[in-house]
Amino acid sequence: MSSKSPAYVVPYGAFELKRSYQRNFGLAVGIVTLVYVLATLIFIFVTHRGEGEAPVAVRTIVIDDIANLAPPPTLQRLPPRVAYAAPQVQAPTVGIPQAVPDEEAPENVTMATQQELKVISAPPVEDLGEHGGEEIVIYDIDELLPKPDEFVPVEEMPVAVKKVEPKYPDLARRAGIEGTVWVKALVDKSGKVRDVIILKESGANAGFEEAAIKAAYEYVYKPAISNGQPVAVWVAYKVNFKIK
Repeated sequence: MSSKSPAYVVPYGAFELKRSYQRNFGLAVGIVTLVYVLATLIFIFVTHRGEGEAPVAVRTIVIDDIANLAPPPTLQRLPPRVAYAAPQVQAPTVGIPQAVPDEEAPENVTMATQQELKVISAPPVEDLGEHGGEEIVIYDIDELLPKPDEFVPVEEMPVAVKKVEPKYPDLARRAGIEGTVWVKALVDKSGKVRDVIILKESGANAGFEEAAIKAAYEYVYKPAISNGQPVAVWVAYKVNFKIK
């Protein structure tokens, strides 16, 4: 009778797992080590880079009410304001007289003159630049002259006391040209001619207008009278250029 020896059965796949165990373990350790080294290098790089930069201050504005909001900046470009210092006025060397008892009064006293007292009592002159730089124009009433088309009521019109005949232009004389020019002159309250304009030209273009204007400035008048006072007024007259 034959006998059979028992067979030893090895589970399938155990050998393959044991054979690849060392290789997989070494690969896993290498990957973990590489990741750790890379993470360490990145941390060091970022840390050193941040140390070279200056810290940025962050301004925090807390608004608890809309009424506390500041107005927005203006978009208008305003001119720079320049401050002007008022001129320093030197104080006079004398004082203002004051009443004191006779026993306290000094023997030698220099009395202030009227001019020195004016300097003491005069207020300092402020510069106009401190008030916005506005220009102040002061008109002299005597120099307000009427415009050519402005009506001025008068009782007496100006009367010429000195007349000057205009010079006949040489070009017009040689060419035998004649013409008429209407002139309007502004006579001030002293009787002098302040301005001259041409109301109507001759149309000849021969120099009649220039000659009439030059002669008009040499006229002298008795000024116009309004309410018993001399006033400035415009007068118009005709100038004829005829060859004699």
